[in-house]
Amino acid sequence: MNERRASQVWFFDLDNTLHNASAHVFGALNVAMNEYIVRHLGVPGDQAAELRSRYWHRYGATLLGLVRHHGVSAAHFLAETHALPGMEPGLHSHAHDLAALRRLPGRKFLLTNAPLDYALRVLHTLGMARDFDAVIAVEQMRMFGQLRPKPDARMFRHLLARLKLQPGQCILVEDTLVHQKAARRVGMSTVWMQRWLKRAATGPGAQQPLRRRPAYVDRRVRSLQTLLR
Repeated sequence: MNERRASQVWFFDLDNTLHNASAHVFGALNVAMNEYIVRHLGVPGDQAAELRSRYWHRYGATLLGLVRHHGVSAAHFLAETHALPGMEPGLHSHAHDLAALRRLPGRKFLLTNAPLDYALRVLHTLGMARDFDAVIAVEQMRMFGQLRPKPDARMFRHLLARLKLQPGQCILVEDTLVHQKAARRVGMSTVWMQRWLKRAATGPGAQQPLRRRPAYVDRRVRSLQTLLR
């Protein structure tokens, strides 16, 4: 095995990178988040949707806006919105992606803005639970007592320092461009996973496929098999 390939460290996003979250999960999450805001902030549904969108665009995560401006408990929000009973039958990925992930040389971490319980449920359902050195969920993205999820560049720097890694040996595989832009800013390589973008669900984080590859993206792929090459 090539020494350089063996020393690479991969950070994989979860939703719409390792599985098709657009098919079922994102729609259910949108509903759960809107209902949470209506229930706990006492606002009508259209205002809840507007707040969710505004905070996602401003902070990169709806949760951060709710915590900063409304005193919402992060743990309570994550637990209620990601409970998603009966989620498992709607989860699916591709067998050849699973095989490619297992063959990929180097260390592999899951890096997701989702809560840990949800991430582990998805990984177990997809048969990927043993394929990562560690799962780094939103609860582990704290600095000085505050949540700093993707795309916070400070979190990327802090995470790499904690893992004793150099940015140049690290690769982020991700469907969300703003996260890749932050990773590139700290010196990581970036891979844009586009398999499910055309069918992406509507919502504040939805993206439209781009014809051109942004300058901060090193490669764009539609299958994890491509990473083996």
